[in-house]
Amino acid sequence: MRRALAGLTTRGRSFVAAGVTAIVCAFVLGERDLLRAGVLVLALPLLCTLAVSRTRYRLACARRLDPPRLPVGREARVDLRLENVSRLPSGLLLVEDRVPYALGGRARFVLDRIESHGKRHLGYRIRSDVRGRFRVGPLTVRLADPFGMVELVRSFSLADTLTVTPTIVPLPAGRPAGAWAGGGDSVARAVSAAGEDDVTPREYRHGDDLRRVHWRSTARHGELMVRREEQHRQSSGTLFLDTRRGVHWGDGPGGTFEQAVSATASIGVHLARSGMNLRFVTDGGEALPAAPADGTFEGRLLDALAVARASTEASLTAGLAALRGRAGAGREGDGLVVAVLGALSEAEARSLATARRGTGTCVAVLVEARGHGPGAPTGAGNGADTGAGTAGTAARLLRAGGWRVVTIRSAAELAGVWRQAGQAGDDLVRDGS
Repeated sequence: MRRALAGLTTRGRSFVAAGVTAIVCAFVLGERDLLRAGVLVLALPLLCTLAVSRTRYRLACARRLDPPRLPVGREARVDLRLENVSRLPSGLLLVEDRVPYALGGRARFVLDRIESHGKRHLGYRIRSDVRGRFRVGPLTVRLADPFGMVELVRSFSLADTLTVTPTIVPLPAGRPAGAWAGGGDSVARAVSAAGEDDVTPREYRHGDDLRRVHWRSTARHGELMVRREEQHRQSSGTLFLDTRRGVHWGDGPGGTFEQAVSATASIGVHLARSGMNLRFVTDGGEALPAAPADGTFEGRLLDALAVARASTEASLTAGLAALRGRAGAGREGDGLVVAVLGALSEAEARSLATARRGTGTCVAVLVEARGHGPGAPTGAGNGADTGAGTAGTAARLLRAGGWRVVTIRSAAELAGVWRQAGQAGDDLVRDGS
């Protein structure tokens, strides 16, 4: 009852105040009719409070987000199902689903009545112009009497999470030339341990290397059989993102950090869908370990980038150690390395250039601020000499170290320079070629 009294609306409190005032005036003036009117006015909100407090509605709620993960600027639909599982029909219900302000604010509905074991389906749309992970819910229900005297709030515990990922730019089909150089966890090693009987051969095709002929299967099938290409090497790569606050310009969606995050997401999704075994590294070290191209890495990468924030790291030491550690683990290189970078000092460019090992293919995507050309000072905020290093100098040092370098000012420009990043001479390796 005390909780219900606390739920009195402005109308209900006004009736209580008017009733008490009328009763006091009736005793002072000796007016019996005024006393009857005061008792009637006071009794109405109290009776409504008693009725609402004794309500025994049992409501069940279910929510569905479609989709639960979406890029910035896209809309998601929220479907709600409210069910009255009690034997009594409900009264007036004010339903409100808690939604963060970034997704558009709260969603409110008014339901006149839900019959016993009846259901109501509600829906609304949400969208966000900023990436992140947002909590949708829980649903609150306000039970109100027909006169609007009392509102009793009851809340469900169910809540869902909406993940808003960076904008993904579609890239032209194909992978950079030399992307197959990575050994990954070679299946050939497993074949040598298990024996040739475990090899899965296929029919000989015109142009196949005769050194790949599997003679035991050839004798068994009566025609030339060769080992599959995938039995000998597996494409692998590393995606690197420089998240240091001091090497990025601007704030908000137009800043270089947000553009770098979007470019990283676009490249990662593109390579993962092309069948590469990828891992994700930042300036702080390895963020996501290598995962096979089974569709799970793409989701984990987008989830990580959705909540990525600029770091306070001052150097690339930890990130470069992660790159060199993988390259030095008994392999000829780390396959394909794609690094999305902000402003680099001359010393950092030299250190990054030496991270390339063997015949691995390394691509650097330099993100420049709008209005800051190649001559803009770099290295601000990380202890470097701001007048010594320029974007042009960093690009030249990386190219001298065997890196392929492209420069963009926004993630939208990535599609236009991706072919340039994939060229070795004038070749571009296409999927399945």
